[in-house]
Amino acid sequence: MEATLEIRNDAESTLRELFATLLEQNICHALMLPVQLSAGGGVAPALVRDRDRLADARPLAPVLPVSEATTAARLTRGDRQGVLGLLMHPCQLRAFVELVKLQQADRENVLLIGIDCPGTYELTDYVKLAREMSEPGEDLLPELRQGQPQPHTGYGFRAACQVCEWPFPAQADLRVRIVGVGSKAELVLQGRSELLEALGFTPAADSAGLSEAEETLLRERRTRRDEVFAAFSAGVHDMAGLLEYFATCIRCLNCMGACPLCYCKECIFRTDTFQHRPADYERWLERKGAVRLPVDTLLFHLTRLNHMVTSCVGCGLCDSACPSDLPVARVFRAVGQRVQGLFDYVPGRDIAEPIPIATFREDELE
Repeated sequence: MEATLEIRNDAESTLRELFATLLEQNICHALMLPVQLSAGGGVAPALVRDRDRLADARPLAPVLPVSEATTAARLTRGDRQGVLGLLMHPCQLRAFVELVKLQQADRENVLLIGIDCPGTYELTDYVKLAREMSEPGEDLLPELRQGQPQPHTGYGFRAACQVCEWPFPAQADLRVRIVGVGSKAELVLQGRSELLEALGFTPAADSAGLSEAEETLLRERRTRRDEVFAAFSAGVHDMAGLLEYFATCIRCLNCMGACPLCYCKECIFRTDTFQHRPADYERWLERKGAVRLPVDTLLFHLTRLNHMVTSCVGCGLCDSACPSDLPVARVFRAVGQRVQGLFDYVPGRDIAEPIPIATFREDELE
């Protein structure tokens, strides 16, 4: 069901009031949402219970500093009080659904909240932008309504966001819809009728299908995605090309730490298995004459790719974490598109949809 949310003053403060209502009506015991840390502009997820602490909330902040899904998964495991509201970007909502399937997160007593996403900036760019203007997310709303959000001059959206074909939080229990909402004086809420009524709204029927603006945004994202994937496939089509692609990798494991789908309690690449002895290097020198250091960089990426490619949601946090500016996400998304297509699987699409690595059918590859 849908309901109209009238904007008072500005969209950001209106959303803060909405979230305050969730707390005051005991719909949520606490909320996880992005909060501005200081006047310097930094934003990070925070757990909030008191209405007064919502003054620093930045629900429209176009930035993804850490994996919201990983944080949410940790908050939902084990004993806790009441319903936990989780405001996350669409990609992180999808990642959270995958973590639930992988038994790393609990969906019970959780209210998933999402807002249409124009794209996000790298954290360092967002901090600079926030110092130049008070509400960077607010300025993106007019173009986002038309399905054509453009980053601010001098700053670009993260590469992963430019090819993201899931900018709408379809998995949310409560969606704040912006794209396709024609009136500048309102937003649209989508959710269960009883939830909207508890918030004080009069529900109406959902809009029929996608709006023209939503179709426009999806079409442009998919076109850009296909261009990027085609360029990658043309340049990397064998093992030598893949080795060249990861030539500047220093095997810091940052991409693994940033990824919401890498959840192993003990990773083999952090064990003694890959703490090689001098004798190992001598043997390799004898065979090859030279050994690239650090070793096992390509094996690391291929192993990680094999483990989680069916669940990759394309959030691009691996790109953001890489000190060598390697476009790691491009590999995972390009390969992921092929592998996910084999199984007709879209990560995070439906919590009831079996995850490929946890199921087996004899004809699944036919």
